[in-house]
Amino acid sequence: MAKDVLLIEENDDVLVALHPLKKGEVVEGITLLDDIPQAHKIARHDMQKGNVLLKYGYPIGILTKDVKKGQWIHTHNLKTGLNATPTYSYHKQGIAHAAPSKRTFQGYVRKDGRVGIRNDLYLLPTVGCVNMNIALMKREFVKKHPEMEGRVKLIQHPYGCSQLGDDLDVTRGILHGLANNPNCGGLLVVGLGCENNRLSIFMDNLRVSDMSRVRSFNCQDVEDEVGYGVKKMEELYAVMQQDVRIECGLDKLRLGVKCGGSDGFSGLTANPLLGKVGEVIGASGGTVGLTEVPEMFGAEQLLMNRAKDEKTYEKIVRLIENFKAYYAKNGQVCYENPSPGNKDGGITTLEEKSLGCVQKGGHMEVVDCLDYGEEIVTPGLNLLNGPGNDIVASTNLAAAGCTLICFTTGRGTPYGSIVPTLKLATNHVLASKKANWIDFDAQVVFEEGFDKAREQLLDLIVRTASGELSKAEKNGNEQIAIFKQGVTL
Repeated sequence: MAKDVLLIEENDDVLVALHPLKKGEVVEGITLLDDIPQAHKIARHDMQKGNVLLKYGYPIGILTKDVKKGQWIHTHNLKTGLNATPTYSYHKQGIAHAAPSKRTFQGYVRKDGRVGIRNDLYLLPTVGCVNMNIALMKREFVKKHPEMEGRVKLIQHPYGCSQLGDDLDVTRGILHGLANNPNCGGLLVVGLGCENNRLSIFMDNLRVSDMSRVRSFNCQDVEDEVGYGVKKMEELYAVMQQDVRIECGLDKLRLGVKCGGSDGFSGLTANPLLGKVGEVIGASGGTVGLTEVPEMFGAEQLLMNRAKDEKTYEKIVRLIENFKAYYAKNGQVCYENPSPGNKDGGITTLEEKSLGCVQKGGHMEVVDCLDYGEEIVTPGLNLLNGPGNDIVASTNLAAAGCTLICFTTGRGTPYGSIVPTLKLATNHVLASKKANWIDFDAQVVFEEGFDKAREQLLDLIVRTASGELSKAEKNGNEQIAIFKQGVTL
């Protein structure tokens, strides 16, 4: 018999509805006083206004009204309990020790030893002015080589000119990171010729392991930029055609984890499941990247307590405090979250959202904390500076060297990054309704348990790393976005 509700931790003040429930129904001996939407919260007992409410065993907010046992708890009677200046301390806690996996995948070993799971041809503009030109190059090239359909990636963006100082450096840094992703088997860098992000400077600072796989030119320097670009793509393709997949262990996998359009099931199904998968990858010597700093607010102490040492702990503190300072500098409230869609899906406060969000990192030790645009170099769980915006955060992961992204969602999104992006639905309804978007239904954890679901998801990850296309790849959804703070001239 299917369960109606879930109690996450014994000391929690709420139950979570596993499907829509009606006023007057009796669940776990509690008579419901309201209709309860799926994934929303039910009071387990009477509580007074001002009480701190527990879910996941941790505070998720403060009651703004008296609440009766069986009532619906949401935005009408619960508010965030976070303040702008919490105090932190380092209390090293136990970490997960998952068993390593002997699974292997078929990947492309690069000159520096890193492994790509795709062998794609990247077209990278130094400036947004030539976005259409590289699109025309792709069109003409694929006409000649239809087998390359889906394997020519456009790194289109609106920047590269009218930028100064740090803002220009950020653009260059992210583009350099994307160019250096192991999934890139060939790179054509296309400039205009008069932009701030000058091609000569960009190329002088480009660090890739094999420059025989790189070509570049300015459109202003040639008569027919499309024809010239296609010629350069032909040269790169000739090199790429020599590449073959070989067997690699999970120690060569670089996984980025992301959530978007979260709901009340995110912290119960997809996110903790992804965390358990990450624990196996980390135990096998692989790498996991976790970003979305504003969605750590309220759960950051949990990550700090898993820092491998005092130095890493201090880096996490700076990560959190600097992002809060960014909000303050712009006159914004740093706890203006969750989104309307999150609230519709059962998430009420930021701390509730964050406690679910950070579960994508499992219970792994945090081995490093990186600034925006830096590359991951240490196996294990790495925290990356950056916002929660889906496209910006996924681009951040790809620029840091992640070759595959697992993206959990409760509300649904068609988004796909420049690297393969697997979409994990938190619930059956979404997985069924948007089967053209969703690669994995994580609500199976309720029926089959986490251990079996973990093995199923690991199998999917291995197949994808070996060449099976994600739904986003099949749909041609491959976007990037760069986090910008500077002035525009």
